[in-house]
Amino acid sequence: MKPMLFTNALIFDGTGRDVFAGEVLVEDDRIAAVAEGADQLVRDNTEVIDCEGATLMPGLVEAHAHLSWPSSVGRIFNGPNIAKVLPPEEHLLVTAHNARVTLEAGFTSAYSAGSLGTRFEVALKKEIEGGYLPGPRLVSSSLEQGPAGVPGVPPAEGNKHGRGAAGMRAYVTEMAELGVNSIKLLLSGDDAFAEGASQHLTYSEAEVAAAADEAHARGIWLSCHAQSAESIKLALRHGFRILYHCSHADAEALDLLEAKKAEVFVAPAVGLRYARMHEAEAFGITRAVAEKMGVFAEVERMQKLIPAMRRRGIRVLPGGDYGFPYNPIGRNARDLELFVKLFGFTETEVLIAATKLGGTLMGLPVGVIQDGWLADLLLVQGNPTQDVTSLQDPQRLLRIMKDGRFIKRPTTSEL
Repeated sequence: MKPMLFTNALIFDGTGRDVFAGEVLVEDDRIAAVAEGADQLVRDNTEVIDCEGATLMPGLVEAHAHLSWPSSVGRIFNGPNIAKVLPPEEHLLVTAHNARVTLEAGFTSAYSAGSLGTRFEVALKKEIEGGYLPGPRLVSSSLEQGPAGVPGVPPAEGNKHGRGAAGMRAYVTEMAELGVNSIKLLLSGDDAFAEGASQHLTYSEAEVAAAADEAHARGIWLSCHAQSAESIKLALRHGFRILYHCSHADAEALDLLEAKKAEVFVAPAVGLRYARMHEAEAFGITRAVAEKMGVFAEVERMQKLIPAMRRRGIRVLPGGDYGFPYNPIGRNARDLELFVKLFGFTETEVLIAATKLGGTLMGLPVGVIQDGWLADLLLVQGNPTQDVTSLQDPQRLLRIMKDGRFIKRPTTSEL
């Protein structure tokens, strides 16, 4: 395959510098050179792509992916228990479909926040990496693991190894042997399932310590649903990589997050909350139901907590719990708009969070346009640093590249 040279581009490189006019050379799966200005890079034996002033930027990273949550744009599944909507054979096919939808929405990487099938994501990742199925780079996850019978914990397959430190070690060992990259624990309940559950712990210190010790020894990352202040502190004491929600963080929790800001990430998952507030009535979630779920109060707290985290330098990432019928996969880029609208991020700040910081979360050389980094790129009509909503319009995602290969490639007349 010939090297590809993007010319006449407005480049957002993800590093924090201002956008600039320039050129980018891609060879194989890597960015080979970046130059500011025109006619800077050699064109011999290259495929030249005239961007006509469109913005070239890193592919986006979804920090709270649920590829097996069944609903995607144009394909909605509804039922009282999303884990039981489909038989497993169909469910795996829908998961693969959702991976393609995620990629085609401009998200070239995804960090899973839990699966509805024990090996769904392990199998899916293998197929994606082998080039057999389209999808984002994937940090695969276990089931969302919570103790059975605890109020506020959603129904799932449960841990057949039972409670206690030994049971937690056995569960982590099983997941590691299956090949997952990350294990998600539900360290607090959720008010969507039981009123007040978000402020309660679900596991003991000894159980979490045992799970974390085994995971770290096996090179497995840990993520968690952590809404209560104590669940946040518990996760931070035991080396969790990413914490979801953090909606009841108190002063001590914020101090601990700041102290560990070089090691940890937070993703509030505001997309799901916003959808429950404003777009879920057709699915039975009226305003009264949403208020009972605590959604309005939670977002109000988030509007104070997330800016406070940002001021402290805590890495807060977009990723909105997409996959519910009223919050379908494919709408993921809306989280960036909500960070601007609700949390006071600038467009550039949230773009950095969704690219550079997301790449750091993935543990991969993605999220920045820089020599030697993987060629995961988007070409966007307009300038997302001035209007981040442009990323929500499929027609404005002119080209999508992953691994130096086009996922979406229009004719020149469509640029």
